[in-house]
Amino acid sequence: MAESNPSKTLELFSSEKFQSHNTEDDCWVSVKDRLIYDVSKFVQENKDVPVEDAVLKRAGKDISDLLETKSFKFVDDKYLVGYLANSTEEARLLTNKDHKVEVNLKDGTYDSTVFVKELPSEEHFTISTDYKKDFVDHHFLDLEKPLLMQMLTGNFTREFYIDQIHRPRHYGKGSAKLFGNWLEPISLTPWWLIPIIWGPVVVYHFYVGAQHMHPLSAVFFYFLGIFVWTFIEYCLHRFLFHLDDWVPQHNFFYTIHFLLHGVHHYLPMDQYRLVVPPALFVVLCTPFYKAVFALLPLYVAYVGFAGGLTGYIIYDLTHYFIHHVKLPRVFRKIKKHHLEHHYKNYQLGFGVSNYFWDLVFGTYLGPDSPASIMRTK
Repeated sequence: MAESNPSKTLELFSSEKFQSHNTEDDCWVSVKDRLIYDVSKFVQENKDVPVEDAVLKRAGKDISDLLETKSFKFVDDKYLVGYLANSTEEARLLTNKDHKVEVNLKDGTYDSTVFVKELPSEEHFTISTDYKKDFVDHHFLDLEKPLLMQMLTGNFTREFYIDQIHRPRHYGKGSAKLFGNWLEPISLTPWWLIPIIWGPVVVYHFYVGAQHMHPLSAVFFYFLGIFVWTFIEYCLHRFLFHLDDWVPQHNFFYTIHFLLHGVHHYLPMDQYRLVVPPALFVVLCTPFYKAVFALLPLYVAYVGFAGGLTGYIIYDLTHYFIHHVKLPRVFRKIKKHHLEHHYKNYQLGFGVSNYFWDLVFGTYLGPDSPASIMRTK
């Protein structure tokens, strides 16, 4: 997997915009009339490496013919700044400057709805889907219309729904409409809301419990709670969120599945649908809360629950950062493991904050793991 900055979106540029970068200090060139490279950036970073005068003289133009006889070090993903729009794309899409679209790459057309053996470079995850083409090709959901009503009224089988909901789409203009009315804000949850709401709950429970325990015991049960959470995380993701083949064949149940987890697989890069909404978390958490306080001594329960809730906060923030932040090297394997769950095989790789339980239960997504079978065309 290429080491790319996931927050960087490589966008389409009109021919007019591309041709305006035509000086020695601001030199863009294209390859195969499609891939745009910033030569000036290469020169600034490699002052000791000469760049052919022939290239600089072609600023704002295509240099594919020069590549037939010579290779250039700036023809590298690091210096790739975007893609040159064809006439159709300019007319139909570039009127909205904030809309990033699928484009033809040097290795063919990138299609996020096809499960792949090897992940593409990360900038692909922010190139959005061509809505009209996607609807024509798959006849599933129209991203230009509110999704919830389409789920409730759609005419499709469970097998078709499960297949399509796990094939990623990229909206590219914020969050796709779920309700399409004044209820829309309740479907959106920013990541920073999680520690703000649940952090004080952790502090309160740990404080109450620790006041009545030896400090070492309090710390032990706190970290035990975090560890137990990792198992709960795995089980919830595998056996509840991916209760795919057991969803009853009715639009109402498809919709429940969609709201619970399906919308995240359908739009995995939607930054406001990456963490669990507080109201939903209360519903999911209540049975565990009652069980902890019923089965454990009171103050052990307080401290243990604080640890479990901390584990949940770590999980939700890790989930967000995996999708939208360039993580330190030590976390990149976790990031790759989760992204492969979305883009390679949604029936494996259920751990998010870690992959320990995937190793234990044989669901680890390794290099030799197969891609999910696409059940319908």
